Amino acid sequence: MKTHLPLFIDVRDRKIVIFGGGAVGKRKASLFSQYADVTVISKDFIKEFQHLKNKVTLIESGEITEELIESYVKDAFLVVPSTNNRDLNAAIERLAKEHGALVNRVDKVSEVIVPSVIHRDSITIAISTDALSPALSGYMRKRVEEVITPEFGMMAKLQNEMREILKKEIMDQDKRKRILFDILNDETIWLALGESYEKAHSLSMSYIR
Repeated sequence: MKTHLPLFIDVRDRKIVIFGGGAVGKRKASLFSQYADVTVISKDFIKEFQHLKNKVTLIESGEITEELIESYVKDAFLVVPSTNNRDLNAAIERLAKEHGALVNRVDKVSEVIVPSVIHRDSITIAISTDALSPALSGYMRKRVEEVITPEFGMMAKLQNEMREILKKEIMDQDKRKRILFDILNDETIWLALGESYEKAHSLSMSYIR
């Protein structure tokens, strides 16, 4: 049986708490701050966190006690123990789970694995090796980025617009579907997307008129 189910979850109103102000914590904060309210707790922070100070809440703490941990994880959706202390990470994981939070540990496979992510506007591609090889995930991401270019994101927008127009202009559902696939398979339209969205849109309209 598979262990991890890939999901896309709306976390805009969720709280994500990261423990650790090092390079790994910074990388996690950079990613998660695009989607959710992020708090990072650490005794100190690497200087790169300065670039995130307007995007995340940075809490500089003294000793990280169980009381301190509980005060932050009790209402969290996701907790990320990313300190360089495995015992501390284990304690954070235990307390987070006691309060019903999901956990993404950076020093072992846990219930949440964060994939390598590619964004092309409305298109999102997630790549994971089940934590077996982060290097391979990064390599695969670069290879996929070479194939799934920014034009794919523009095509998604174009397909949506054409679909809405077709619903008003053509009643035959099968015909609408054929036209959308014709647009997808039209190399001229793909080339036009590399120049401008408007040009590609105009070419696509010729399938409807």
